Formats: sequence, structure tokens, C-alpha cells
Amino acid sequence: MLTRIEEGAPYGIATGGDGALWFTLVHEGRIGRMVLGQKPVIHQLDPADGQPTVITPGPDGAMWFAEGKGGRISRITADGQVTSYEADSPYGVVAGPDGAMWFTEMQTGRIGRIGPGGERTEFEVPVEGGMPAFITAGPDDALWFTINQGNAIGRISVAGEVTVHPLPTGGAAPVGITLGPDGALWFVEIGAGQVGRIDTAGKITEYPLPDRAARPHAIVTGADGALWFTEWAADRLGRITTDGTIESHPLSAGPQPGDDGARKAEPHGLTVGPDGAIWVALEAGALARISIA
Repeated sequence: MLTRIEEGAPYGIATGGDGALWFTLVHEGRIGRMVLGQKPVIHQLDPADGQPTVITPGPDGAMWFAEGKGGRISRITADGQVTSYEADSPYGVVAGPDGAMWFTEMQTGRIGRIGPGGERTEFEVPVEGGMPAFITAGPDDALWFTINQGNAIGRISVAGEVTVHPLPTGGAAPVGITLGPDGALWFVEIGAGQVGRIDTAGKITEYPLPDRAARPHAIVTGADGALWFTEWAADRLGRITTDGTIESHPLSAGPQPGDDGARKAEPHGLTVGPDGAIWVALEAGALARISIA
């Protein structure tokens, strides 16, 4: 099922504590909220040039998102009220086990933290030019993140202690990362065309995709106990079980006026929707729903 988003280009998507789907419109500086079965409500950000990307629910009932170009981590309530905090080139953002919001700063190579009272702390990632990207909460009361240009997976404790785990494959360029159903962290390697798994002891396993040029981008754990990920270059949604079995599903943004049939869907973020289905943000201008029942 496809929901057209006429107001812009969806990039990040997440299910909020309010049971709605929230998504970023990266090029238009907008945030969308959609209750299933209803028309999306679009909130215009001011300023509008921040390029909102990753979005995630916070412990406060609001949604938090990164504005990489605008240098902000922002918070939006269900009625569209926005509060912003200064950050340098933020990208990934997630709620931590300590009740704070944690985020990556790609250009400066830092991990940031915003406490419940708005207090800011930053921690250095000891990888020169590493570009930390996505970040997720682990099963061990720590945060785990991908180090895109450093070709590694990082772990940071809530006290700010950083551990770096280099990947065995050169040029892997990891991006998305999520907590898997097996208690390990699963991630995708956009440069190598692989899915990776790292346990909390640091043991890494990599699974090559059938199409190594698929450019996997983001990954989540589905309601079926498997991992689902977007294949940006191949216009597909991938699925991998914890034993490494891989399958894929084609994605389409649907026909549009003036198209010559060659328009790409450009899948980026994805989430488990309030209905248990996988919802994918297509930068071509739509949200795609894939039933996993």
C-alpha cells in the first residue's frame, strides 16, 4: 500500500507514543504526522532549511529529530510545538536508558547528550574523520552507533566511555543500526552491500547481500522477529532472519504525472507501524506499507 505525500520528500520515519506515524520531509523542512486511515498533518519548521532527517520518539511523549544542515536537535509535540537545541551536524538520534536523548555529530566526530532538563554534554569518538551516523540503545544500558567513514561500530556508556570495534570488511561504511531480537546489534554496510551483527562482547558476523550494489541504508527489527532494511540503490526492502536467511521485496513510488517510468523510489528510513506492518519512507514522495503477516 502506498500513501502519497504531496508536501515533500520523506526521509526518516518512526512510530510515536501517540500511535501515529511521524516522518521528516528532508528537503522542505517539514515534519509530518499521520494517524492510520487519516490524511497526514504537515508541520512547517521555521527556519525551513535545516534538512530534518532521522526522527525518533523521546521518553517525554514528544518526537525528536536531527536537522543536520541547520545544526539543531529538535523536539516536536503532537500539536506541532517545536523546541530546538544547538548541535553540530547531527544525524542519528535516540532515547537513551538514562532518560536523555543521545545523538551523533557527523562532522565533528562526537556523540551528544541532551538531559531531561535540556543540559548538553558531548563526548569525543576517538576515530579521526570517523563520521558517526545512526545510533541506537543496546541491551546493556549503553548506546551503540555506526562510524561510517571509520569503518567501525562504536559503543558509548551513559558515563561517556567509548569503545570502538573495527569491521573486518574494508570500505563497509556502516549506516543504520538497531537492537535485534537476539540481543545483538544489527547494522547495514552501505559501502559493502552487507548486513552485520555484533554482540555485546564485540564479536562481528557479516552477511553479504545477493546484490552487493544495493546500498542498504536503515534497519529495524520487525514484529516477526526478523530484521528489515532498506536497499536504497535497488529500490527494495530486505529481510534477514537471525540465522542469516535473506529475501527482498521491490518498492515503488507509484506512477506520477510526467514520469517516464524510470523514477526511483529512494527508500531511506523505515519503522514498525502501529499496525505491526513495516512502513518505509520513500524520498520520491510516498510512504510504503508492507504487511509481514
